[in-house]
Amino acid sequence: MLSPDEHAGSGVPRRRWLRPVVMLGLAGLTGPVAVTGFVAGVAPGAVAGASASMSSTYSAPACNRPTPAPVRATPVAGVPSDWTITSFDGTKIRAHWFPAPGASASHPEPTILEGPGWGEAGATTSTPDILGSLSVTGLNSDGYNVLTWDPRGFGQSAGTIEIDSPNYEARDVSRLIDWVSTRPGVQLDAPGDPRMGMVGGSYGGGIQFVTAAQDCRIDAIVPEIAWHSLTTSLDKANTSKSGWSNLLYSLASPAHRDPHMMSAYQDSLATGTISAADYRWFAGKGPANLVKKIRAPTLIIQGTVDNLFTLDEGVTNFKAIQASGVPVHMVWFCDGHGICLTNPGDPNYVTNATVAWLNRWVKRDPSINTGPAVDIIDQNGVRYAASTYPLPSARSLSAQGKGTLQLVATGGSGPVTVRSTNSDPVGALASSITPAKAVNAVNVTIDGGSQASLVVGAPHVTLTYQGTVPAGAAPTRVFAQIVDGSTGLVLGNQVTPIDVTLDGKSHTTSVPLEIVSQAVAPGQHVMLQLVATTVAYAQPRLGGSVTFSAINVTLPVVSGLKPQ
Repeated sequence: MLSPDEHAGSGVPRRRWLRPVVMLGLAGLTGPVAVTGFVAGVAPGAVAGASASMSSTYSAPACNRPTPAPVRATPVAGVPSDWTITSFDGTKIRAHWFPAPGASASHPEPTILEGPGWGEAGATTSTPDILGSLSVTGLNSDGYNVLTWDPRGFGQSAGTIEIDSPNYEARDVSRLIDWVSTRPGVQLDAPGDPRMGMVGGSYGGGIQFVTAAQDCRIDAIVPEIAWHSLTTSLDKANTSKSGWSNLLYSLASPAHRDPHMMSAYQDSLATGTISAADYRWFAGKGPANLVKKIRAPTLIIQGTVDNLFTLDEGVTNFKAIQASGVPVHMVWFCDGHGICLTNPGDPNYVTNATVAWLNRWVKRDPSINTGPAVDIIDQNGVRYAASTYPLPSARSLSAQGKGTLQLVATGGSGPVTVRSTNSDPVGALASSITPAKAVNAVNVTIDGGSQASLVVGAPHVTLTYQGTVPAGAAPTRVFAQIVDGSTGLVLGNQVTPIDVTLDGKSHTTSVPLEIVSQAVAPGQHVMLQLVATTVAYAQPRLGGSVTFSAINVTLPVVSGLKPQ
C-alpha cells in the first residue's frame, strides 16, 4: 500500500496554480476568423447540453445596454500599464492595461479581462496571477488585449471588500469595461461594447459570474475554481469551514474588511457557527441565483481535490446555466484549492480548453472544437466525456455497518502528510487543512466487486443513531469521508459535515456527501469513515459518544462512459 506522501512525490507531471503557461490551442486550432456585422452580444453557439458540433446554433439576445458615460481615468506616473479608474461610487480602482502587439484603430483586437484571486493584485507581465489559467503575455501573443485590475480593498485599489458583490465589485468591472471601450485598438461590437471575454480563478472566477449576469457586453467567461454560494461552500451544514476561513481572513487587510467578515470570523472561532445576519450577508456575495441570468457562453473549470469550492459548487452553476439554454461546458481537473495527491493527467489540458473556448466565443471562430459538454477526470488521470450532468448511472456500490464513535478531539481526519520535497506553493498551505484517514472512526468497508466501476457523483449516507454530549455553544456534528482502500487517501480530499441531534434519543438522517470521481478496479474497496473531528472544519461539541445502530452508504456508478 502506498502512503499519501509517496503519491505526492510520484514524479507524475502536475499542473499547479503557479505554473508556466504555453499559449497553444488544441490540435487543429486556427487563427481568428475575420467576422463583421455582429450585433452587440450576438454570437453563434451551442444549445446547452448538446454536443460541440451543434455549437453554431446559439444566438444570445441582443445587448441593448446604453452607451456609457465618460470614465474618469488617470494614468499612474512611472507605470505605463497602470491607470486609476474612478468607479460608480467614487472608489479608485487600479487597472493594468496591456494592448495586443499591433492592435490599432485599423486593426482592432478583442479583449480579455482577467481577475485575480482573493488577496491578490491584478496580474502584470512580470507578476502573474497565481490563480489565473493564462498569462498576460500569452494572451497578448494570442491576439488579445488584456486588462487586469486590483479588486476593491486589495492591492492599490481603495474601498471595502464586498466579496464579489453584484452591487459593488461587479459594477466596478462594468466601469472598467466602459473604459476599455474607449481605448485605441479595441474591437467593438457597438459603441461602448467591446468584444471581450473574462478569465480568472477563485475570486477571479466568482466575479465573472456576477458581472456576466448583469452586463450583457461580456461575450464569454471561463470561471475557474469558483463558487455558487458562500453558504454552501464556507458554511456547509451550518458548520464553519475554519481551515480555509482562517487562511482567507488573514489575506484581507483589516482596513478593508467589511464588519460582517470580522464578526463571522470571531463567531466561527468561538462556536463554529455564524449569526443569521452574517449568514444572510454572505448569501448575497457571489453568483447564487444570479447564475441563471447569464447569457454568455461559459466554460466552468472545477477541481476534484478542491475542498474550499467543491465540485458541487461547479455542478450547481453548470445546471443553472444549462437550464437557461446557454452554451456551457464543465471541465474537472486534479487541482484547485487543495493538493493533488494522485495522477493529474495532462498538465496543459485546462489551459488548452480555455484558449479554445475564448477563440470559439470571443474571436467567434466556429471551426474550433471546444470538446465535450462534461469533461471529467478520475484519480488515475484518465478522462471521460459526457453530454450532461448528472451522469447516467445503472448501478451502485453499497454497504451497511454500525459502531460507536467517541467524540474526542484526537484521532480525527487529517492533516495529510506530503513529502518535504513537494514544490506546490498551494499544497504547502493546504496540507495542514486537508483530510486524511482517521484513527478514531467508525468504518464501513465498501467492496468494489468483480467488475471495474467508475464512481462519479455524491455518495449517499443514511444513519440511524443515538448519543449524548455535554451542553455547550458548539454545534453537534459528525463528519463523513470515503477512503481509498489501496492508497489510504481520502477521495478528492473531501469530508462532509453531518448535523446530528445528540439528546439520548434515536434519530435517522440521510445526507449526500461531497461529489467525488474515483475509478474502482475489480477486487478493490473503499471505506466510509464517520469521524468526530477534521482539520477542514471547526471543532464541534465533544465529550460524549454516538452509537450508529444502522449505517447505509451508496456510491453512484456511472455507465456508458469510456476513457478518452
